[in-house]
Amino acid sequence: MSESKSNCLIFAGPTLSGVSTAEALKQERIKVLPPVKRGDVDKLLSSRRPGIMALVDGQFQQCLSVGHAEIRSALDAGWQVWGLSSMGAIRAYEMREMGVKGFGKVYKCFCDRVDFRDDEVALLHESGPPYRSLSEPLVHIRLWLKELRRLGLIKQREEKHLVQSLMNLWFGERTLERVRSMVQGIVSKKMRQVDATLVDFDRFRLKSHDLRLFLHQRPWLQNQ
Repeated sequence: MSESKSNCLIFAGPTLSGVSTAEALKQERIKVLPPVKRGDVDKLLSSRRPGIMALVDGQFQQCLSVGHAEIRSALDAGWQVWGLSSMGAIRAYEMREMGVKGFGKVYKCFCDRVDFRDDEVALLHESGPPYRSLSEPLVHIRLWLKELRRLGLIKQREEKHLVQSLMNLWFGERTLERVRSMVQGIVSKKMRQVDATLVDFDRFRLKSHDLRLFLHQRPWLQNQ
């Protein structure tokens, strides 16, 4: 087993929930740490040799978020740092010219869309494992609303109105129950079809899809 495989650390919480990664984590000997917060990266630098570090989920309400300075220190110390899906995608975008490597469609949203805000990936979740989500990120809801429009259940102007209304809400209030109620106020006679799209809402959970693909493709091994 190479050092690159035995020294890969991932800070993840709610994004990992529902992702069938147990075998991949075992095979690659990936160590999963709780959502990253200020000081966590500095602690790693003082206790481990440089390896692979992937920032996925992060804490930011109840404590200070992971700092740019400590990520720069990790890069300077020889760590290969990746960011994706959530807080990781935010830091990867902000530090893309400093050596942090971005991955996935959420990261691409930050790169390609000037109106894409940090709170699009934010959600409330349990404070401890398995960090189950208590709200839904707007980036996921956007995909669902786009599907409703594709199916002809809502019109483009209605989709835009719903997105704007959700953007005006605190991210913790963006739940599927709430957004369903908002849609029902527009298309009450089509709720059977709307509810059918909610049965498999995981297909819209872009953050988890990015993490699943990251673990499958293992891009960190291509950057050795």
